[in-house]
Amino acid sequence: MSKVTWKSGTFLYPLPAVMVSCGDMDKSNIITVAWTGIINTDPAMCYVSIRPSRYSYEIIKNTKEFVINLTTKDLSFATDWCGVKTGAKVDKFKEMHLTKEKAQFVKCPMIKESPVSVECRVKDIVELGSHHMFVAEILAINADEKYIDEKGAFDISKCDLIAYSNGNYYSLGKKIGKFGFSVQKNKKRRKK
Repeated sequence: MSKVTWKSGTFLYPLPAVMVSCGDMDKSNIITVAWTGIINTDPAMCYVSIRPSRYSYEIIKNTKEFVINLTTKDLSFATDWCGVKTGAKVDKFKEMHLTKEKAQFVKCPMIKESPVSVECRVKDIVELGSHHMFVAEILAINADEKYIDEKGAFDISKCDLIAYSNGNYYSLGKKIGKFGFSVQKNKKRRKK
């Protein structure tokens, strides 16, 4: 077998498919984003990259805050719908029967149906070309208590998160290991 070479592109998959809420409790919007991730530990920071032509772009640029809401298999229809419809013409919370939930540190609403909502404050906007990256500090992480295990940790296996890959949505699979499992003592080594 040999690899096929393509021209440069955006083939670093899978990516989280998230719904980013912005605005305030009265006038808000949701944009679906796959260009998102963690970029720093201390302080905790993340990013979302959005085309300047999108309705949410100006909202986030003006308010300097947003909420990243993780999505699940049950939210897959709403996730896709919020990515193809514009908030300039429709109320996405209303149309998708999503519930606004008050955040602790930002004015924009969280999505109650999301298992995890991450409150973010914009620190910088990096103009990259087709997308501008909103670099943000993570102010708080809000997790639905039904996904918290007996040790107080978030149990990702309970919420059926989805990912985006090359134009498609996928349900994430089962746990196959934990950080450091390859070097733990008394564990069978994987045979070649």
